[in-house]
Amino acid sequence: MEGTGHIDQMTTLSQVMTRLTQRGIHREFRMNEQCEMKLDNSEKTYQPGDLTIIKTYRFEGPSNPDDNAVLYVVRDTDANLGMVIDSYGAESNHPKEFDDFLRQVPILESNEFDFD
Repeated sequence: MEGTGHIDQMTTLSQVMTRLTQRGIHREFRMNEQCEMKLDNSEKTYQPGDLTIIKTYRFEGPSNPDDNAVLYVVRDTDANLGMVIDSYGAESNHPKEFDDFLRQVPILESNEFDFD
């Protein structure tokens, strides 16, 4: 896994998600069927400029290149934190609009979510 600070002991997506949940990040930003990005349990629709990626964790499957994923820690303009999970490769289940949206979200990587 690259770009993860001191997270060598945690190599799976579920381990990182558990650790983030322990740090208070338990909601997820998701794109709905209408290609609108929303935060769990919220009706607010986000544009790329309403969000900032503050941490990126990359995961690669050891035996299958289709097992690739990226987990982003994202902050909105109201300081709400959430996760975006992007599985990629041949088995990606996201529409093209999801990829286009993520490419437009500003990135301001922070060490706030590095794990020691």
